[in-house]
Amino acid sequence: MEQSFLAYLRGRTRSLPQVEVGIGDDAAVLSIGDTSLRQVACTDQIIDGVDFLSETQSLADIGYKSIAINLSDIAAMGATPTAAMVTLALPKDNATEIAGEVYEGILEACAKYQVAIAGGDLSTHDGVLSISVTLLGTVTDPWLRSTAIEGDAVFVSGSLGGSIAGRHLRPEPRIELANQLRQLAQVHAAIDVSDGFSLDLDRMLAASRVGIELDIDAIPISDAAQELAQTSGRSPLEHAWSDGEDFEIIFTVSEEDAKKLTDAQLETQITRVGTVVGRTGLWKRTTGSKFERVFPQGYIHEATATASES
Repeated sequence: MEQSFLAYLRGRTRSLPQVEVGIGDDAAVLSIGDTSLRQVACTDQIIDGVDFLSETQSLADIGYKSIAINLSDIAAMGATPTAAMVTLALPKDNATEIAGEVYEGILEACAKYQVAIAGGDLSTHDGVLSISVTLLGTVTDPWLRSTAIEGDAVFVSGSLGGSIAGRHLRPEPRIELANQLRQLAQVHAAIDVSDGFSLDLDRMLAASRVGIELDIDAIPISDAAQELAQTSGRSPLEHAWSDGEDFEIIFTVSEEDAKKLTDAQLETQITRVGTVVGRTGLWKRTTGSKFERVFPQGYIHEATATASES
């Protein structure tokens, strides 16, 4: 539903010159008058029973998550976060207490990543807790999904899979890594991993009208995915391939810059997982020089989503 509606919406919304990048990337990019600096803006909403479970999960963790997932989008644009606007829709029962606990996590995340809370809204209703965050940032030359180049090396940060074991409530947005990458290399394209590694990788490549020859064995698998595989009936690689809410960054650079990054001391681990090719789709090597197409899997947003992924 989400992707088809976004395609519809792109066709209906008005294009104006001040919006350099609109619907369809990790964040919008807005021009700021006669300057090279650009405003970056993203927004995300999380809802009780869909994206978290308030009865069993810490409200402070949920508040922290609401900021961190937006910071991940800012990082994927290569931008620097500046300010947040926070809107809470609160259940009428214990609204003040709930708001206070949620804001403990929000304030913690904002302090850690030097984000100011610039405003927002509070309301109460007969429904469940909902948190909507709009995050602002700045950038000179934003990283986009649509600008990967044939021959690029493809990297992913951190490790993948198993976020439902707890990491999804306290993700680490790769803001500092993005800052380091800017100093060391020219990133051609990027996307954050929110709906699953293979699904978001495919989205970035499709936007760039290219594909990838994957080194499947190189995909970094988290310890949580290894543990989850012992009881889930799925392999660790399957979890890394398709679990949602890793909030890592997939990005592409030239071969020359790939060599620089391999030797660099970075804030977090990065792993090369493949090379961009001209034919679209995801391809893995089988035997010799033969490649077999593989298909993306991940979380697709629907009205009846589970709380395990978002």
